[in-house]
Amino acid sequence: MIFAAGLGTRMRPLTDLCPKPLIEVAGRSLLDRALDLGRQAGAGPIVVNTHYLGAQIERHLQGQDVALSPEPGQILETGGGLRHALPLLGDGPVMTLNPDVVWTGPNVLTALAGAWRDDMDALLALVPLDRATARQGAGDFSLDADQRLIRRGDFVYAGAQIIRPDRLAEIADTAFSLNRLWDLLIAEGRAFGMIHSGGWCDVGTPQAIPLAEALLRE
Repeated sequence: MIFAAGLGTRMRPLTDLCPKPLIEVAGRSLLDRALDLGRQAGAGPIVVNTHYLGAQIERHLQGQDVALSPEPGQILETGGGLRHALPLLGDGPVMTLNPDVVWTGPNVLTALAGAWRDDMDALLALVPLDRATARQGAGDFSLDADQRLIRRGDFVYAGAQIIRPDRLAEIADTAFSLNRLWDLLIAEGRAFGMIHSGGWCDVGTPQAIPLAEALLRE
């Protein structure tokens, strides 16, 4: 599942007329870069949710092996968006990916799949705060000796994960962040972290684009 429904407010004015996933970095759109990662990792089916300027994303994906999960009314955020898309995704664990990120090094989804175990309900890709290019703000998590997630610390959620969606049904709200599900799983010791060994850049603002392009040239 690729989350492409956001408003892209931090990326204005570039997103005034273009959805953020279609912004280009080094001549290729963020969405296409995310799709490359998913296809190379053997993910399928691939689902992209849409909301803001969704018709542009639909046209961009026309004829490709991608199912669309439109959110035409209220934007559902990551948790609500994933739950809304479950009929298209099928049963079992789901890979999710934020497209507003540029990665270097190993394919993060392939690495997550290789590290996944049956005792996990979530496995999040993390990067150390000191390697989180263009990151604004503090870290998100730390890890215990068994690589279980602990809230607050010097690791940043990198925008890729494998997660079991079963317990989304326990959350009553229509629109909500996946943080709500993570908190349930962290409390039960079933949410884990994997440190990405390559480069990473948060492409959330126009100023981050040249930083991401410089990372790709390294």
